[in-house]
Amino acid sequence: MGKLIFDPSNYQVKEMTIDGITIEYRVFADIVYVAKPLEPKHQSLNIYVPEVYYSGESINGCNIKNAPIFFPITIGGYMPNVSDQPGSDRRNSRNATFRALEKGFVVVAPGARGRVNKNEEGVFTGKAPACIVDLKAAIRYLRFNKDLIPGDTDKIITNGTSAGGALSSLLGATGNHPDYDLYLQEAGACEAEDHVYASSCYCPITNLENADMAYEWMYYRLKDYYKLKFMGIGEDGPIMVPDNGVMSDDQLKVAEEIRRYFPTYINELALYDGQGKQLVLDQDGNGTFKEYVKSFVVDSMNAANEVGSLTVLPAWAVSEAGRIVDIDFESYVQFATRMKPTLAFDALDLSTGENDLFGTASIERLHFTSYAFGHSEAKGGMANPKIVKMLNPMSYLDDDKANMAKYWRIRHGAVDRDTSLAIPVILQNRLTDVGASVDFHLPWGEGHGGDYDLDELFAWMEQVLKK
Repeated sequence: MGKLIFDPSNYQVKEMTIDGITIEYRVFADIVYVAKPLEPKHQSLNIYVPEVYYSGESINGCNIKNAPIFFPITIGGYMPNVSDQPGSDRRNSRNATFRALEKGFVVVAPGARGRVNKNEEGVFTGKAPACIVDLKAAIRYLRFNKDLIPGDTDKIITNGTSAGGALSSLLGATGNHPDYDLYLQEAGACEAEDHVYASSCYCPITNLENADMAYEWMYYRLKDYYKLKFMGIGEDGPIMVPDNGVMSDDQLKVAEEIRRYFPTYINELALYDGQGKQLVLDQDGNGTFKEYVKSFVVDSMNAANEVGSLTVLPAWAVSEAGRIVDIDFESYVQFATRMKPTLAFDALDLSTGENDLFGTASIERLHFTSYAFGHSEAKGGMANPKIVKMLNPMSYLDDDKANMAKYWRIRHGAVDRDTSLAIPVILQNRLTDVGASVDFHLPWGEGHGGDYDLDELFAWMEQVLKK
């Protein structure tokens, strides 16, 4: 492990001004965090530290020893990624890494392998569980070097969006679980712990083996879909073009069939609301769980109405004494629109990014649900069930071998159609049930994305750090 010793002398000092605010920081760049990297460009991290810490000053009571560590996961679509950098976000304002430094955090920005990594021999090097293994290895590197690196390794807070949100939730749910040990050993990860203090998850694309039936429970009535197709990476980020369509009769038949499995899944989870009422569904998809999901949309609309951002009350919302008390769920779904044709995640033709994620070193794409495998149009094989489990935080929330994060923040836009609202609702409910502190909300008007409420995010982080 000699080469995995952090070198505090290898750094640059940089200065940046955005929105009239200037930060000066020290960057320790391109640190490979495993002893046997397959993709060194991606299996590396950057550490950013407020420069004032090196002259003995503090920010908001934080210094070089006790500063919390912000861990931004900038992975999208389970693709390979490199370390995030301070700079501007898509709104041309200060991004999360910039703001974290501004507020006195140490920032550790990890890269990780992704589903399309391939070596010169044509062997895939980034299929699942590589992404989560790499992030765990990065955290182990920090703890292995805890006496050398700046910041407090007992106060690591992860943050991610979409696939990054799912991976943030995995880090929060699976700390130190032995399921990952063999893969970490193969990568040459440090011998250290990989649990985290808190997890921030924007629109986590997770619970993948149950996501198709959840999607059809919500959207099966809608034939038309409106989505964007990924065409590659340009100078300004991902290149997306419209790829809209109408589902075929065969797809509609599949949607009707798959959505009928969802009530069984919900009822077997044995979920309860805050008043002790069990959340269930009948075979038509109606019941207390549906009312529970609706309640979060109602809360979202009322929160927007209180600040004046709900300018027009939709006809499908019921209002009493100035507050929304109910919605027609099917009309709300039509308002949100459908994004993906069925099957949304485990496609029968193996065409999704998730099919790509669950491939192997030699097989590009695989199915990961029994339904798609049994009805495959591409004669696709089936992914290893243990690896599918390792990408689902739900599998670990009641596992006493995992050291779960105590504090969670989950945001999923009220009109985010990348996955069913049921998926984040189930996650927050089970987290609460096992004793986590969960700040959950469906921001009104927000689609698929994250870091849109950084003031609130950092306020939450500062609050949970005081605990």
